[in-house]
Amino acid sequence: MSKTTPPTLADVSRLAGVSTATISRALNDPNVVAQKTREKIEAAINTLGYTPNSGGRMLASSRSNTVGAIIPTMANAIFANGLQAFQEALSEAGVTMLVASIGYDPKAELTQIRNLMAHGAGGLLLIGQERPEDSNRFLRIRNIPHVLGWCYGDDVDNLYVGFDNKAAAYDAALKVLEMGHRKIAMISGILDGNDRAQARHDGVLDAISQFGQGATLVASAPSPYVLQGGRDGFDQVKSAQPTAIICGNDVVAAGAMTRAQELGFKVPSDISIIGFDDIGLASAVSPRMSTVRVPQEQMGKAAAEVLIARIGGTQGTSVKFPTEFIQRGSLAPPA
Repeated sequence: MSKTTPPTLADVSRLAGVSTATISRALNDPNVVAQKTREKIEAAINTLGYTPNSGGRMLASSRSNTVGAIIPTMANAIFANGLQAFQEALSEAGVTMLVASIGYDPKAELTQIRNLMAHGAGGLLLIGQERPEDSNRFLRIRNIPHVLGWCYGDDVDNLYVGFDNKAAAYDAALKVLEMGHRKIAMISGILDGNDRAQARHDGVLDAISQFGQGATLVASAPSPYVLQGGRDGFDQVKSAQPTAIICGNDVVAAGAMTRAQELGFKVPSDISIIGFDDIGLASAVSPRMSTVRVPQEQMGKAAAEVLIARIGGTQGTSVKFPTEFIQRGSLAPPA
């Protein structure tokens, strides 16, 4: 890929019309600089994509031995397992990993991108396709090598290492429908700002609408990807009397399952519950969870290989992995 010279403090000074000393003060002790001046400096920094410290110089040389990974959360095993494989592959290549978490807050991503670049990251692993334009603009201006993981798209300007979330959810919903279920509920992830959750939601909707035969989505509850989110989601959808609940991930499904059992529902004879990801938790609950198996470790390893190649100047090729529906005890035909 083409190399660009990263912006310098002098570049910011010229664009903002203030001295480099004033810019340094604004960055290190903003309270001593007038607000209008700070606003001019901030605008110049954003326009140029300036990052203080050594990250820019290391990126320009394409010889950084450090890369960054920004993940939605450290609490979900789907990211922890993949990140472990990512780190192991980097270590074999003599590259160090820096990691940051944004708590599913897309607006926090740009701050973490800047932080990792300031600490010398020569490239980034980012999760998903959807992000604020400020983040996309910074990546473009600085020409930062990056890979989008845990998703797959057709944008030729990006490198993807992941899978088709919509197709995987469609396949899972189709399995549920083919088993005889017609009254389906979904406890999805929070859709706003999360393209993976939205794609899974859309895949379920498409399967139901195309299947016909009286199939319908009787209830839907967006939920945080935590156990309590699944519990709360079950309380929201149960009054619609679904015979099956498709969940946005295994953690949510486990929460829904435990709440159902507390309320006296038998899984799966009274209600089937399906997850997504196939983390270890899916086999630890009782009954064992039917879910979509995602190739976590393979994605992490491939993301490291693709990112290292891109930092080295190779354009690289996106990698698309298949998923697999795993039939276990939490799914059965409706009574």
